[in-house]
Amino acid sequence: MLEDRTTAATTAASGAPWPTAYPQGYAVVDVETTGLSRDDRIISAAVYRLDARGEVEDHWYTLVNPQRDPGPVWIHGLTSEKLADAPLFADIAEEFGERLRDRVLVAHNAVFDWSMIAREYARAERTAPVRQRLCTIALSKELGLPLPNHKLESLAAHFGVVQRQAHHALDDARVLAEAFRPSLRAAASGGVRLPLLECRPLTEWTDGPRIGRQATGSPNSAYGTTGWRPSRKRPACPYPNPGRYEDGKPLKQGMRVAFSGDTSVDRELLEDRAFEAGLHIATSVSRLTSLLVTNDPDSGTSKTTKARAFGTPVVDEAAFGQLLRDVAPADGVPPASDG
Repeated sequence: MLEDRTTAATTAASGAPWPTAYPQGYAVVDVETTGLSRDDRIISAAVYRLDARGEVEDHWYTLVNPQRDPGPVWIHGLTSEKLADAPLFADIAEEFGERLRDRVLVAHNAVFDWSMIAREYARAERTAPVRQRLCTIALSKELGLPLPNHKLESLAAHFGVVQRQAHHALDDARVLAEAFRPSLRAAASGGVRLPLLECRPLTEWTDGPRIGRQATGSPNSAYGTTGWRPSRKRPACPYPNPGRYEDGKPLKQGMRVAFSGDTSVDRELLEDRAFEAGLHIATSVSRLTSLLVTNDPDSGTSKTTKARAFGTPVVDEAAFGQLLRDVAPADGVPPASDG
């Protein structure tokens, strides 16, 4: 049983067999930000470096001046006064990068932390030296941990880790590192494949006026004076729609996928990944929609309302990221060769 496997793994001797395919080191990361949108900034960052078996090597923490309002101070406690003399991200990018170099980035809801980090490096005209990430939410699902929800506090409580200062990057990173160690050992003990995803650097950030899409002035728009890239029309999906997504099974090329609400990863980049995997990007939800991706299924938007009415399967962004790892080929299309 997975619970027995978890218990056994937490007490496993250091000399126990270890999967040779597992990474050689990890960088457990937490960042606090001015908000959750694509134009928000990092205001503090922490990294715990771990060895191949999850033992702590060292840790690092810094404040970052976002050059803007710090956002929800009541959550992170970092006021403009506290951040006034902090370094800019460009000033700490090299040191931050050395903490990440040649390691797997580990975070709780890693798609968010990675996207914020990637944007900051793009703004600084640099590239973060990390190529893979691991989400502890996804790992807890792989292990079948009996958690009431996927909050960090629930994962910590499961492993008896005490949180001292929630929403402080250094303490959150410490808590996650201490919870990740037994999770990693449980995975190793049970031969579980780690849910590793590629960290794709962003290289198209511009600070000048955008072209290709009119700036609307919307407060939530990523297409004002800064943004990612011009909008473009994608070619039609070449594969027939195989029907709805079924829980526990892989996505299949040709499935119609719709998105609703805010996403941690820039929406166009997320849609690009789905299109490149052979999925059809749907702009609305109908009876033909295979899957709706939303981080807020109870939001009451037209898409979530239609999804409930039609019985369309719904998954969150983190789960969708996992599904994108292994999209099955369309009927009649041979699987891609690893060679």
